[in-house]
Amino acid sequence: MYSVIVEHIYKNYAKVKALDDITFSVEKGELFGFIGPDGAGKTTLFRILTTLLIPDKGRAVVNGLDVVKDYREIRQDIGYMPGRFSLYSDLSVEENLDFYATVFGTSVKENYDLIKDIYIQIEPFKKRKAGKLSGGMKQKLALCCALIHKPSVLVLDEPTTGVDAVSRLEFWEMLKRLKQSGITIVVATPYMDEAGLCDRVALIQDGKIMVISTPSEVINTYPRKLFSVKSNDIFSLLNDMRQFPASHTVYAFGQSAHISLKDRDIDGDAIGAYLRGKGHKNLQISTIQATIEDCFMELMNK
Repeated sequence: MYSVIVEHIYKNYAKVKALDDITFSVEKGELFGFIGPDGAGKTTLFRILTTLLIPDKGRAVVNGLDVVKDYREIRQDIGYMPGRFSLYSDLSVEENLDFYATVFGTSVKENYDLIKDIYIQIEPFKKRKAGKLSGGMKQKLALCCALIHKPSVLVLDEPTTGVDAVSRLEFWEMLKRLKQSGITIVVATPYMDEAGLCDRVALIQDGKIMVISTPSEVINTYPRKLFSVKSNDIFSLLNDMRQFPASHTVYAFGQSAHISLKDRDIDGDAIGAYLRGKGHKNLQISTIQATIEDCFMELMNK
């Protein structure tokens, strides 16, 4: 059974194609991730799913309801957390939560069990104005407000952007617990490392979905030999490897370079000999397994 069905959705802004023939489905109780950089089309798609935008063409259905014809019913049955903090900054934590509960005709007490694990982390600050909270606390409050009416589908647009690493990890642990309660979660993120936390992912770029699969299947289909390379000068290393005839993709990955090759017969010794000839020292070269980010770069080059 599917909670979300999207068929051939298009959306343009003047001459810009925000969404270009988007088709996918999300199973009930699934944690489905959209992975892609800023400008890929994630926010536009989520605004359509939450009935805030009308597609130019195509069809989207949430829990059997059409996002255009049945927008009133959908708004009562979904939770939406936009990318930008959108709560009332001049209201306190508890005032925001009470307000959103009232809008949906419920109360914090009635649905407290659903938000308890999240709310206990911000409860010590319940009298503090929302605008004075830290980034991580703001996101937890926003999630509580999105959940307070017991939605069956939760749509989260880049919920961890700008949040510290610890808060990011805590946030995803919360999502796992919510999934176990039967809520369908559709989440967008620009962080490739968060892809592995989803049941399935869609890699999206320039309004097009490049692939939809489980994170492990995406990684296992990576077709090339891949190396991690370090030297005493990473900037020169990147420039020199882009001139290496056998290089397919070359990009920085933390303190190293990830390099994929066109020819599987070329090994690390050939790379080392080439770089030493360019004057590089303290070389560290190793064969590695691809990450989601490597797969994304490979698909972009196609």
